Amino acid sequence: MPEGDVLHRTAATLQRWLAGRGVTAATTRAPGLPAGRLVGQRVAGVEASGKHLLVRFASGDVLHTHLRMSGSWHVYSEGERWRRPPAQARLVLTCGERLAVCFNAPVVELLLPEGEKVHPALAGLGPDILAEDFDADAARRRARDRPGGLALGELLLDQRVVAGVGNIWRCEALFLERRNPWTAQESLTDAELDALLATARRLMQASAARNGGPPLRSGTQPAPRWVYRRHGRPCRRCGTLVAARRQGEQARTAYWCPACQPPGREREGGS
Repeated sequence: MPEGDVLHRTAATLQRWLAGRGVTAATTRAPGLPAGRLVGQRVAGVEASGKHLLVRFASGDVLHTHLRMSGSWHVYSEGERWRRPPAQARLVLTCGERLAVCFNAPVVELLLPEGEKVHPALAGLGPDILAEDFDADAARRRARDRPGGLALGELLLDQRVVAGVGNIWRCEALFLERRNPWTAQESLTDAELDALLATARRLMQASAARNGGPPLRSGTQPAPRWVYRRHGRPCRRCGTLVAARRQGEQARTAYWCPACQPPGREREGGS
């Protein structure tokens, strides 16, 4: 599933090519989507909210897409060959000589003005970890409101706590902070929890910047993949074989180093 850094890059691309333009044509394969309503509307802006992408129109309507594992947005010039089969296009927005094509997204829906406030997936989202005004205090409060005993690996994936973190960056952040994925969140102090969220934010900012998105933070540097999808391979820090196991209701695979991230052990040293 695309994580927040991918969504922010996608939003930046769509913003660059669509913002301020009027929709001259719209076609869809998404059942129930009133694509015709978009024709004649002006795109006010495009933004990411966690793992959700929102195309805002001057009328107040909002086009909401969630890409999950299979979806993507492409922008083409008129007449340019598409990189995916037309049969996979769930929505095509034409803005003059530019076409924005949403491929294979499971969720494509049009929200009427104020619809976000009551949307079951959007209304309860935590602070977007890549937002310029990311509210770390609000994220910490939301974390502390979650059930006791919730593991850190599950907490970071909980979009009601902080929006945008996915499996890659929860594994990498936990490694750099030397936290075991199964450590209960209440065992961390507020400062330690803030540090974990800050590390996830820093990693995702660096990813967004180096992969074509706008610089979200000055001084970000590319980071190696320390543990993600390195099951059975030597830890880059200590040489211990990286472990992997599914975790939580989502059954996402957590990757960690048993030596660098032992359960119940306080952080020693830096990253």
